[in-house]
Amino acid sequence: MKRIRLRIKIMELFNDSRGSAGSRTLKDQMNDAGFPIGRFKVRSLMREAGLKSRQPGPSPYKKYGQARVDIPNLLDRQFDVPEPNKVWCGDISYVWAGDRWHYLAVVMDLCTRRVVGSAISDKPNAQLVIDALEIALESRGYPKGLMFHSDQGSQYGSRRFRRVLWRHRVQQSMSRRGNCWDNSPMERLFRSLKSEWVPPLGYRSLAAAKADINDYFMRYYNWRRPHAANGGVSPGVAENQINLVSKIA
Repeated sequence: MKRIRLRIKIMELFNDSRGSAGSRTLKDQMNDAGFPIGRFKVRSLMREAGLKSRQPGPSPYKKYGQARVDIPNLLDRQFDVPEPNKVWCGDISYVWAGDRWHYLAVVMDLCTRRVVGSAISDKPNAQLVIDALEIALESRGYPKGLMFHSDQGSQYGSRRFRRVLWRHRVQQSMSRRGNCWDNSPMERLFRSLKSEWVPPLGYRSLAAAKADINDYFMRYYNWRRPHAANGGVSPGVAENQINLVSKIA
């Protein structure tokens, strides 16, 4: 009976991930849910239940390009940030919704890899990244001493976007041109979104896309999905732990 209960719980967590969770993720989620279990046993139970994770292979990133003289790469791949609201990263991707491509801008707090803002539009312009940033700033109480890092996309280098950063006293950093590793946490986030969550044929409508992607970021990714950068703890839980330690200290 105990093994059956474990298998049922694993199936529940696997289905909640839309078939994307592997044995490492399921092991962490089971332990968080109060079911002490090792990865070997999780693999065994997955085989019994016929569960197979769908995860892509590694991406062959290239390393080349130069930094902008006026907006240097201040972050310089220093992705281990000890406190929330010190370094945010941003990037743009795309999703199919209705009968056309739409563009998704996301802002991530690098400390725990928590998504703090996002916006979707049919135009990949400066307003899209401004909307995502302003949503993030409002949701986080307009933090002081913040750095924002992105690639060299024209939206992030536009005067409109840079004016918003200046108005909120946010320091800007940019990757070297064409170097995905300089903003790799964002690359991994979009890779996870598309391999784990977005339907293969896209969404029927823009409203459906907005609701489903928001559910992924704000519920599943931030609070349910274990993240390797946090030692197997979800971004929201990891941030709460950091804040608790800070209050005690």
